[in-house]
Amino acid sequence: MDELIDAWVDGGGLLPAGRIPGHLLDRVAAAADLAVLPVGAVEWHGPHLPLGTDLILAEGFAAEVAGAGVRAVAFPAVAYAACPGQTRPWPGTVAVRPEVAVGYLCDVLEGIVAAGFSRVLVVNGHDANMSTARAAMEWVSGRRQASLMLVNWFQLVDAGETGELFGPLPARGHGGAYETSAVLGFDPAAVHLAAATDLPPRPKLPTPYPYVLVESRPSPWNGWSGHVSLATEPAGRRVRELAAARLGEILRAWVAAPPPGPPGADLAPQPHHEGAS
Repeated sequence: MDELIDAWVDGGGLLPAGRIPGHLLDRVAAAADLAVLPVGAVEWHGPHLPLGTDLILAEGFAAEVAGAGVRAVAFPAVAYAACPGQTRPWPGTVAVRPEVAVGYLCDVLEGIVAAGFSRVLVVNGHDANMSTARAAMEWVSGRRQASLMLVNWFQLVDAGETGELFGPLPARGHGGAYETSAVLGFDPAAVHLAAATDLPPRPKLPTPYPYVLVESRPSPWNGWSGHVSLATEPAGRRVRELAAARLGEILRAWVAAPPPGPPGADLAPQPHHEGAS
């Protein structure tokens, strides 16, 4: 293990946290640019995708950090998460209550920071994690000196680029061509395209303004939506390539930026007492 750590210190890459001996932890933490925490979910994505789709993608894109030119330490993934009402009734979805998910992530993130890793990258594979992870990061950053970054793989490739890959039909739905292709880019054997039919998602509302719409069950909906037939392995490899390159750019810029100061009550505005001069 000493030789592996020596090579990592000299050349960068991704070191598995679970294999670091306790007596070498301080050395690794001092040399590391950042820690990496994948967060996924166990959730129904249709008959064509595995229940661990979000975990495959979170761990897959987290592993791409190995080529980003930084020294990173990969912590084991958070597998279970809060899931939306749309997918909770479907078989195989294991949903954690939102308040439990936030509390769990608070403890995991604070533990990583307490181990000596002041920069922690959260690589997200499940949209519902965006709110719970953000809440946990805000809590930890108010208690410990830390720089915490949340990156959702889904957003690293924009809608224009997916349009070039899949054409004008909607591809970015849950379990649709974009997500299915991304899984094909990492684990082709996990995808069974013939098991699903196309389910075009309901059109967006005719308004140019941003909104968040949460509904019990959109129609059409069978636990997934989208033109699955457009998914291909070459498209998945391209998604993987684009997202990995952008993740690397983000990380290099982040590591080069100055670290934050420590949190502290002394920085908060002091209340004004009447009569004080």
